[in-house]
Amino acid sequence: MCICHLPCRNLKTGPGGDQASGRHVAHYHCVVCSVTIARKTDMVSHLKRHVNKGETEASYSGSTDVPFDEPAPSGQAYEIMKELGTNVQLLPNHTTPQKSDTYFNRKMKPNRQLVFCSLAVLAEERNPIECLDAFGATGIMGLQWAKHLRTAVKVTITDISDTCVKMIKENCELNNIRVDGGSRGPRGPDGATSKVEGSPVATVEVVKMDANVTMHLWPFDYIHLDPFGTAVNYLDAAFRNVRNLGIVSVTSTDTSSLYAKSPNVTLRHYGCHIVRTEYYRELAARMVVATVARAAARCNKGIEVLLAVALEHFVLVVVRVLRGPTQADESAKKLRKLLHCQWCEERVFLRPGNMVDDTLPCSCHGSLPGRTAVQLGPLWCGPLFNTASSMQ
Repeated sequence: MCICHLPCRNLKTGPGGDQASGRHVAHYHCVVCSVTIARKTDMVSHLKRHVNKGETEASYSGSTDVPFDEPAPSGQAYEIMKELGTNVQLLPNHTTPQKSDTYFNRKMKPNRQLVFCSLAVLAEERNPIECLDAFGATGIMGLQWAKHLRTAVKVTITDISDTCVKMIKENCELNNIRVDGGSRGPRGPDGATSKVEGSPVATVEVVKMDANVTMHLWPFDYIHLDPFGTAVNYLDAAFRNVRNLGIVSVTSTDTSSLYAKSPNVTLRHYGCHIVRTEYYRELAARMVVATVARAAARCNKGIEVLLAVALEHFVLVVVRVLRGPTQADESAKKLRKLLHCQWCEERVFLRPGNMVDDTLPCSCHGSLPGRTAVQLGPLWCGPLFNTASSMQ
């Protein structure tokens, strides 16, 4: 799309038709709908509407100039982004996609780095390891695993969307990675294996399938769950087939329920009662770990928390899986209620057993009228990280 982005100077005509210098009026022409807009900010908004509707064939050059033979979906232009040495193509509306488009969040870069580090640690013990990126979208995370760890990992990327699967395969070609579906089923809309010129740096398996189905069908050493919102609907399938001493990493982005802004949703998804506190991020992390521990216990497996990070826009929990009913019982014992004082923010976990102890370290309940303590949880009362953890 071509836009006259320079202001056009309209000259007023004086008496007798002679042109006289008057006030300069800037306006912009849109060649898509032939509309004239005076303000630049209005023109930018107007262009964005055309782009979101796919009504332009403009080419976009991002951080890397890479030609593409096929046009973007709906006639949209691709944007090329590079992160950790991995190139991915994005749609211009990747931050606010339509229902059939792919989503990419630049703010999740710390999350992807932490997940990559946990996978690299596991790769030092097992070689190769089978790892799953259950929600591929653009495929950025799985491509980073394959490009940097190479033969140490066997990466599987799944997504239920045809558009996402197609974009993942194109991003594989962009990074000189071969797409191989193997014998695990359909690999995309056309079921074909991509061809990479020269020697590929790695091989990635791209499967068009629901994440729950994939995790029920095949075992993995490493599973990463990063759906849009909560991951509680996928935990049972993840722990059903994960191998012993494997790792499950869970990213939750439903911050409204994690940070006590929607307590009814929190109770529905996590089965926990929480209130807004000064340590609300730790509270959210312990709540997610407790939900993960319950899902593992239902599969007769316990967990060891390796890492827990809570930021403004996501909560990341990385746990190691310990197989056996004894390990499951030990993890279940670490799920306790938390006694919290709403006046001074003092808190203490209730002791295990059926005897209720309402004694808090503070004296607010005696010096103030009424009750000041509430019970929160159940929450994970064990450690949230393990710096000395060995993967053996």
